[in-house]
Amino acid sequence: MSLWKKLLWIAVTLLGLGSIAILSMSRGEQINALWIIVAGLCAFAISYRFYSKWLASKVLLLNDERATPAFVQNDGKDFVPTNRWMVFGHHFAAIAGPGPLVGPVLAAQFGFLPGTLWILIGATLGGGVHDMIVLFASVRRRGKTLGQMVKEEIGRGVGALALISVLAIMIILLAVLGLVVVQALAKSPWGVFTIAMTIPIALLMGAGLRSGLFNVSWITAFGIVGLFFAVWGGQFLGNFPAFEAWFRHSDRWLAWAIMAYGLAASILPVWMLLTPRDYLSTFLKIGTVAALAVAVALIHPVLQMPALTKFIDGTGLVFAGPGFPFVCITIACGAVSGFHSLIASGTTPKMLERESRIRDIGYGAMITEMMVALMAMIAACVIQPGEYFAINTKGTPTEVVAKVSAAGFPVTEPQMADLARNLGEQTMFNRAGGAPTFAVGMAHMFARVSASPTALALWYHFAIMFEALFILTTIDAGTRVGRFLLQDLLGNLWRPLGNTRSWLANSFASMLLVAAWGWFLYQGVIDPLGGINTLWPLFGLANQLLSVIALCLGTTLLIKMGKTRYLFITIVPLLFMAVVTFSAGYMKIFSADPKIGFLSGTRSLLETGSGIANASRGADLVRQANVWRFDAFVAATFLLLVLLILIGSAAEWY
Repeated sequence: MSLWKKLLWIAVTLLGLGSIAILSMSRGEQINALWIIVAGLCAFAISYRFYSKWLASKVLLLNDERATPAFVQNDGKDFVPTNRWMVFGHHFAAIAGPGPLVGPVLAAQFGFLPGTLWILIGATLGGGVHDMIVLFASVRRRGKTLGQMVKEEIGRGVGALALISVLAIMIILLAVLGLVVVQALAKSPWGVFTIAMTIPIALLMGAGLRSGLFNVSWITAFGIVGLFFAVWGGQFLGNFPAFEAWFRHSDRWLAWAIMAYGLAASILPVWMLLTPRDYLSTFLKIGTVAALAVAVALIHPVLQMPALTKFIDGTGLVFAGPGFPFVCITIACGAVSGFHSLIASGTTPKMLERESRIRDIGYGAMITEMMVALMAMIAACVIQPGEYFAINTKGTPTEVVAKVSAAGFPVTEPQMADLARNLGEQTMFNRAGGAPTFAVGMAHMFARVSASPTALALWYHFAIMFEALFILTTIDAGTRVGRFLLQDLLGNLWRPLGNTRSWLANSFASMLLVAAWGWFLYQGVIDPLGGINTLWPLFGLANQLLSVIALCLGTTLLIKMGKTRYLFITIVPLLFMAVVTFSAGYMKIFSADPKIGFLSGTRSLLETGSGIANASRGADLVRQANVWRFDAFVAATFLLLVLLILIGSAAEWY
């Protein structure tokens, strides 16, 4: 490396450290949001240029002369050699679900600093390693899934536990993601129109590329133009009521539609729908996030949320729980996410043309998602804190205003009414979940760049559509990966069911999997107190438990490869994530605070319900108590299964 390059990288390092220092040392003064972007870009550049290169060349020894599963097992359906950028687009679209958007928004209740530091450190030293090593392992093992690899490398007993754990967690994750999409699209014909249009566009892209008549550049140009018109045209549906009615559907109809789409994405050849649609979606995802970064650079908004809030002690208005470990559980996909290991051992390794792409896609996509998470943190923190908490706190408007103002974040009902009117909504109270808050912050920043008086409402509804598209790409890839996992399990019962080259076996497993997560999804739609809402509090915990399983596998592989001197790259993240997940799991089950602990919450609900004269309200509280009791059982089961996997892994290491 030349002297000038060394000086350049030293300057980048100092700039990044300086940005983090400015963010960390604020003492009540307002901080420019641009410092978060600068810190993120510096972390991105340094970690990719040096750490990922070192992992690829010194630890994993990537070799382009080794044939990948895409060539060795090419079947035209699952194993298909695919252009590197299309694979990157698919992989990024699949891993970047609600986590990097919703997680940082919810974690902003602790202040902007804890979440920002976790995203920067977790993604570069944990998440990137986690994704890269699992993708490497699967490519070297003929595209096998996480469960299969654990079974072969750690032991049959541990492998069986891993298969069951991973599949159960996968069903929960897919159902939760489906419910988020349904809720986002139920009142958005624009969103339904845009997402519906991406399907025929993707089919044409896949057919054109497969025919050999068009190269990737032409296909990409066609897809981008088609996507632009799909996004742009959706805003005019209101001018044509009859046409708009085609895209205005109930939440039940949308639930069935999402199930049908997941089934098609799982069964059809990967080149036909899944890869081109995810590739197409990535342009909108990265393009929108990049545009948001440019908007921040142009308007340099001030972070309204303090670096740390009083809620770091666990008495949160958005959700209860102390900053540690809950900031690491709440922000998953933007830092470390176990779900990524399923994609990295599912669809992606079956499409890679060269081993060197493992670095670009495994590590590169993870730190790209890191930037998305940082933008979500900015979107949440540029909003007035009073408005942020009012949007995410449950209760009547009067109760919410009193509660939020008493916590030290003043807000009024007229202020919230003005916000709702400017956004084109009836109310912004009780809009918890993170997605509406992200949309508000994103709309505020884009609207400041535009001079149009209606820009705020336009960008708000665009953001809602954007979030639904963001999440749907995780459902399609996740369903296909879930089908691989289910076939691994079914193949142990009857070998033909595990044959991924059989259309009948693939279809049967796909229908079984979609029926499983679809049932929870539909129950959540028709019964607000049941269905997947039962499992929602477990979403973050289950996701991070997957990362513990994946890092156990990564550590085992390094030992078997004779790379014990490099064990720190997986052992440190593994130990940290184990502490995070098990401490969070213990708190969620046994905490004496009924706002945190499932068991204490159950007792509190039953006591409250027994003293209520209203029979209907009392019955609802009893049902909610049963939900929390079930949550405690599921959380304890997951923790026990992962503990057994940890013990089995440790026995294999020694």
